[in-house]
Amino acid sequence: MLGPQIGVPVTPAASVRIPPESGELRYQRCGACDTANFAPTEMCRGCSSRALQWATSAGRGSVYSWTVVRRPQARPFGGAHAVAIVDLDEGYRMLTNLVEVEPAEIHSGMRVRVDLRPTGEERVLPFFTPDRG
Repeated sequence: MLGPQIGVPVTPAASVRIPPESGELRYQRCGACDTANFAPTEMCRGCSSRALQWATSAGRGSVYSWTVVRRPQARPFGGAHAVAIVDLDEGYRMLTNLVEVEPAEIHSGMRVRVDLRPTGEERVLPFFTPDRG
């Protein structure tokens, strides 16, 4: 079973500053052209407007592409982990890790859901698990 990467430093740009108990994945939506923008930006990628508003994602999507990274069982990195590009239902893509899934089960189009995990200091990282329901 794949787990999250461990021992990897988290930079402020790589995490979302929300308390884990709030349970929300957020992205920006343009008020001018309705384009979903992720990662956060100052100008819309669709029309260059600055009319960006924060929106809450349902946290569901499908796997676009993935790879399984295998490392020796050595500190601080642990074992295998899956890096994936996920197409969120709101219309944006995100680079993330797949967790709680066997590598052989992963396939293009597999439905997934967000699993926000705390990293400390009021930061959470969005991982994705299979959406079995």
